[in-house]
Amino acid sequence: MSGKRKQNTIKMTTCSDGQGRTLRSGAVRPGRMHDQTAVNTEGIADLLGQHPTVQAHVDEGYRGLARAFPEQVLAPPRKPPKDAPAEAVATWKQARTQQSSRRICVEHAVAEHKQWRSLQRWLGRREYFGEAYLAVAGLVSDRAARR
Repeated sequence: MSGKRKQNTIKMTTCSDGQGRTLRSGAVRPGRMHDQTAVNTEGIADLLGQHPTVQAHVDEGYRGLARAFPEQVLAPPRKPPKDAPAEAVATWKQARTQQSSRRICVEHAVAEHKQWRSLQRWLGRREYFGEAYLAVAGLVSDRAARR
């Protein structure tokens, strides 16, 4: 196996509003760190506790946050077991589609960052990627605010 395949990825946490504009981008962390660990170290749970009117649509990695804040955080529904009846699978698919439709604004915000040429194929040192990503996120956020 090549040594390059064993390199770690880098994850970012991005928050956006309902129109897909970046509100916050940060929390640069290694790809091997679980999302729930990042929630605990970044203080996201504390922020949700301080702002009870804020709602978040998250992916599956943040399911623990959805359990802790069921009124504020909406995670995708759990997949039914293999032996589940067809009605349960159909209900799951419909709920999953609805949740994906609500989360699409976040995916668009992340995609807008990745459209910048300098981030499409990062050739620099891994430890500098976070700074470059945050700089691009700031430029994207500033550009979106002017629209």
